[in-house]
Amino acid sequence: MSSKANNPLLQSWREVKPGSDFPIQNLPFGLYSDSKVSHHACSAIGDYIIDLYELVRNGYADALNIPIEVLRDNSLNDFIALGKQTTNGLRERLSELLVDTNRELQDHKEFHFLVFKRQSDVKMLLPIQIGDYTDFYSSIDHATNVGTMFRDPANALLPNWKHLPVGYHGRASSICVSGHSFHRPKGQQKPPDAELPVFGPSKLLDIELETAFIIGKSTKMGESVTTDKADEYIFGMVLFNDWSARDIQTWEYVPLGPFLAKNFASTISPWIVTLEALEPFRTSGYTQEPKVLPYLQYHGDKNLDIKLEVYLTPEGGEDNKIATSNYKYMYWTMEQQLAHHTVNGCNINVGDMMASGTISGPEPHEYGSMLELTWKGTKPIKLKDGSERKFVNDNDTITIKGYCEKGNVRIGFGECKAKLLPAK
Repeated sequence: MSSKANNPLLQSWREVKPGSDFPIQNLPFGLYSDSKVSHHACSAIGDYIIDLYELVRNGYADALNIPIEVLRDNSLNDFIALGKQTTNGLRERLSELLVDTNRELQDHKEFHFLVFKRQSDVKMLLPIQIGDYTDFYSSIDHATNVGTMFRDPANALLPNWKHLPVGYHGRASSICVSGHSFHRPKGQQKPPDAELPVFGPSKLLDIELETAFIIGKSTKMGESVTTDKADEYIFGMVLFNDWSARDIQTWEYVPLGPFLAKNFASTISPWIVTLEALEPFRTSGYTQEPKVLPYLQYHGDKNLDIKLEVYLTPEGGEDNKIATSNYKYMYWTMEQQLAHHTVNGCNINVGDMMASGTISGPEPHEYGSMLELTWKGTKPIKLKDGSERKFVNDNDTITIKGYCEKGNVRIGFGECKAKLLPAK
């Protein structure tokens, strides 16, 4: 598939303000509603969504033969399942229509009110129906920090960590799209000085700065996906916050891992940025030593230079940037994660989601959780209003932002935002 849509010289006839997440080189996919539309597939340019149903219905992408019904479904799953030749084809066609030298749509102003709507005037919906969700644990800096805190610093990483991408199956039903709120979870905790566990609201509610990738092609049971073929199965990426109740987690996770500490709420950004749009931002990752087994080996630069930011906003207060990190710090790549996930014959389906695990960098300001940023609460974060945070307080809002930047091109993901309410 041609990568004409990635051309950094392209300019759109639609206004794109400096610093926008959505230049003509991005063209992500999402799902929106408003007072007249229950759910239409959309893309984005500047401050506007592009209604893909109306665009195709009015004949602007006839050569792609896209069944119109998949663009007015309540998820993008059937659209994604059409395959990359079609979905990338639509992205390329959008690029053609929006470039400043093309007059096809530019001069047909009577269609603009149908096709273009301000993002501030629409509601973005959960873009996919998530059948299965897997969370990995693939940041070496995060795993080392946690291991140092809770185990012997000299043996922070468990023996298997550098040999396989550790992961667990999470809960898909409580994944919500950016803009939601949720109540502080309750569960069992065992205070360090207590003989028996107690029950109540989590006192150590934390964030996890993550990304996730969306499966775009299914496999059958018994089939495996190699690292060389993995990109054919990855449709695109979103930002992800895998909220965590650390006190519940500490008590419950041995021997089977996270359960109630993770399944109460997770947040994703509404825009799926295609793997193809991210291709110009590939970079190298950490050197993997010892050498991994053959099925996990890969060729070329498979990491991505995605700048990540975390903001905490108290109710009625100002935004406080509490962390900056980068996806390039991932030790295990998406391709390795998918290869490992399927090497035993596990089948995957369109719309499945696989999260990176907390992304931390080597420097303290690059840590991707408050557990690390405050070092188990021993180094509180001071906010602009003078208050402090060891973990997330009731009525705090957490916002994750992410973008790639090279030369004059900046491709972003939009916001991944949610508010913590008091326990019910």
